[in-house]
Amino acid sequence: MSKVYVFDHPLIQHKLSIMRQKETGTKQFRELLDEIAMLMVYEVSRDLPVEPVEIETPIQKTTVNMLAGKPIGIIPILRAGLGMVDGITNLIPNAKIGHIGLYRDPETLQPVEYYCKLPEDATERELFVLDPMLATGGSASAAIGFLKARGCTHIRLVNLIAAPEGVERIQKDHPDVNIYVAAMDERLNDHGYIIPGLGDAGDRLFGTK
Repeated sequence: MSKVYVFDHPLIQHKLSIMRQKETGTKQFRELLDEIAMLMVYEVSRDLPVEPVEIETPIQKTTVNMLAGKPIGIIPILRAGLGMVDGITNLIPNAKIGHIGLYRDPETLQPVEYYCKLPEDATERELFVLDPMLATGGSASAAIGFLKARGCTHIRLVNLIAAPEGVERIQKDHPDVNIYVAAMDERLNDHGYIIPGLGDAGDRLFGTK
């Protein structure tokens, strides 16, 4: 079963509390999401492997630890996932970025892929799939499925807020994918929104509501 990591760092919780407030405007919402994503990736990447490397400081030669293993790929789910990209690339500037676009079929209600562009070496990378809200889990599960269908095997899911229903869906569909969230909220309402949540992250991020 995949693990769920909930980050209780005071800075993350403080910034998320401001994001939740309905009076928080688009500019501040966007800036806070960027900042929280940067704080979160510090923990998401905590177990990345390192290797000893010999360098020379201005004083002498020494052995230090540097990142080893698989390089990083960042895969935002369009459109709200875009708001988490800059914060992560501020800390991991060499990460390559792919994009997955999904919409829900009005008849089957199943996620349908309308766009997918990945780095050529995506199968060789540790992939961070980004989406601020993990509600029903349908879109995130489908996006992970699309990555696996293309041969990707090292995948982590990074969300701002999750509902138990979404977590359960990911753990059922993808028990090998760990989930990283800033907050675990109560449940979904009848319209599929997270309670208490923060509303539609995409609308608030891009000012379309």
